[in-house]
Amino acid sequence: MTALTDRFGRVHDYLRISVTDRCNLRCLYCMPEEGVQFEPAENLLSYDQITEVVRAGASLGITKLRITGGEPLVRPGLAGLVRQLAAIPGIKDISMTTNGVLLADQAEALREAGVNRVNISLDTLDPARFQFIARRGDLKRVLKGIEVAAQVGFAPIKLNCVLLKGVNEDEIAAFLRMAHDQPLHVRFIEYMPIGHADDNWRNHYLPLTRVLEIAEENGLNIEQIHDVQGNGPSDDYRIEGGKGSFGLIHPVSDQFCTRCNRLRLTADGHIHPCLYWVDELNVKPALGDEKKMLELFSKAMAIKPLNHEMAAKLSNEAQSHEPTGRRMSQIGG
Repeated sequence: MTALTDRFGRVHDYLRISVTDRCNLRCLYCMPEEGVQFEPAENLLSYDQITEVVRAGASLGITKLRITGGEPLVRPGLAGLVRQLAAIPGIKDISMTTNGVLLADQAEALREAGVNRVNISLDTLDPARFQFIARRGDLKRVLKGIEVAAQVGFAPIKLNCVLLKGVNEDEIAAFLRMAHDQPLHVRFIEYMPIGHADDNWRNHYLPLTRVLEIAEENGLNIEQIHDVQGNGPSDDYRIEGGKGSFGLIHPVSDQFCTRCNRLRLTADGHIHPCLYWVDELNVKPALGDEKKMLELFSKAMAIKPLNHEMAAKLSNEAQSHEPTGRRMSQIGG
């Protein structure tokens, strides 16, 4: 057992670090198309401050890091931060989640700095639909980013596909073919009610049982596997004869809170124990004081709840606690 064990016996060895709440896309499930209020640059943790927080976490048992955003690659000098984090004793694995638009130009530097693996958001294979979902950007640049990521040696390369009812569910079969034909790990993700006060989320929510139904309808022989590297909560499968694999991340229809091993650090400097709930701890008053920083991590363990209640929001039931008002881009996913 490490020092980062919560009240329910869950050991935490994984920290997701948001380096910015800004993004070069405006995906419809993540943020509004216009009028987004971003944090002023002076409110964000500096790279040295992020390193200080991670160093404290590593001394308590954090071994795995994921760099996130917003879109992390829009923040300048990211490879420099990765080098600092990779040098911290105890850190064994650094991965990154990106929308891939800027990845081709930065992949080699990030790999050399210490990023081992990348997750790349890819919600559609159709250029016109990409414009509808992302509202800007270019699908060709994302596909190029995936190609270059493979060339520089990132492995495994995971593709994150958020399924949206009435938007991209008709592409499930195409993504399954990709998982068969290429050495990629396609992860289908349920649309989560993070920062959504209206019914738009509920209208587009699709349970991931649909993926298995499509696989059966297409005559695919699949088997569950347990050898996909990473820290994620997906249920993973391989298609018979396939080069890659696919996974299902279903926090709403089949929550996986009992095996949660992660904390989140927001770009503006808050430790977020649970993605769904409002509770968070400001690290800024503890900067420069190692004892206070260690106490913050311990407090995060003390206040972390047993589970979220996303399914209750789906059915419009009353909730036991206050959900976060932050959007996914403000927490780091």
